[in-house]
Amino acid sequence: MEVLTERRAKPALPFGGNYQLIDFSLSNLHHSGIDEVWLCVQYEADSLLQEVAGGRPWDLDRTRGGLRMVLPEESDNASTEDGFATGNADLLYRIRDRIADRAPEAVIVMSADHVYDFDLSDALATHRASDAECTIVTTTCALEEAAAHATVRSRRDGTVTGFEYKPEHPTTRVIAAEIFVYDPRVLVAALEELYGHTVDGSDDENDTGLGDFGDHLVPWFVARGRTVTHALPGYWIDAGRPETYLKAHRDLVEGTIDLFRPSWPILTRQPQRNAARIDAGAVVADSLISSGARVSGTVRRSVLGPGVIVERGADITDSIIFSDTVVRRGARVSWSIVDERVRIGEDARVGGRPRTRPVPTDRITLVGMDTLITRGARVPLGTRIGAGSRWS
Repeated sequence: MEVLTERRAKPALPFGGNYQLIDFSLSNLHHSGIDEVWLCVQYEADSLLQEVAGGRPWDLDRTRGGLRMVLPEESDNASTEDGFATGNADLLYRIRDRIADRAPEAVIVMSADHVYDFDLSDALATHRASDAECTIVTTTCALEEAAAHATVRSRRDGTVTGFEYKPEHPTTRVIAAEIFVYDPRVLVAALEELYGHTVDGSDDENDTGLGDFGDHLVPWFVARGRTVTHALPGYWIDAGRPETYLKAHRDLVEGTIDLFRPSWPILTRQPQRNAARIDAGAVVADSLISSGARVSGTVRRSVLGPGVIVERGADITDSIIFSDTVVRRGARVSWSIVDERVRIGEDARVGGRPRTRPVPTDRITLVGMDTLITRGARVPLGTRIGAGSRWS
């Protein structure tokens, strides 16, 4: 996510105004009755720790089980790999002994930057019924989007027969939703066997060479013939790239998706703010306005985070504005993602109107947190402004 993740972990990115991306994964686990969750944090870990608040919003702040933070470590144990992991298979190898000691019935491994709702107990039921070693939760997407994911082919009984990780020319729209259910004993055995083949090929002495799930781990399971699929019903999107992040928000404001059902609420650490205020003469259409925001200008097809101020005469269209940003009178913001605590001066212009649909990443303007855009400044379409900058 480029400048938007200079000072935060990607799962800590806000979504839909009052939420964060990680809220979806944790809420799905909570509603599925899974109350032992290991959260693996690395880059900008503190930003994520603040958002999860010790697991309290998901009833994970408990003495037994609950939320456990898995942090990068340095150790004098020769069998322990120090530093940051290079993918989730590499990370699983680093904590394999903890998994073996805990000896759970199943290990669910999932990403924390996707937007969806899903009862994980359904995938567990498929895993048990199939006596599977690995169950891949799948979804579908456009063929051109499939190139950014792992594609999956299976027989009618669900047995996986083909798996390609980020293929250059995908031949199926079925992809892994990056939710995997593993038999823990087989998982640990797989990691240790693969390590013997991959570690010698790594340039870094602290890198196992296992990489991400699609590099070696899942293909190992698929080759054994006991990997099955479980189709995820409903909406799913990987919101980890600017174009998909913006698309997910547009789907939300257009009513294409409804992920805030009373029967399956997305739980979060709610901001303690007063109600939003819409002043007389303001125009707000097809937009989400978060708590504490104040709108005196025009907002169309956009999402405003908590505490955002849009002064009279300012105009925001097709954009996402993070918390506590101020857009001064006469300013124009379009097709942009603007981080928190940004100041956009009077009569400034940020972004523009791209001609292509869907809008590619390089045509979306990104403004990092704590940036000052001075009065009358022009920020062209597709510009990246780093955190803490001044743009004149």
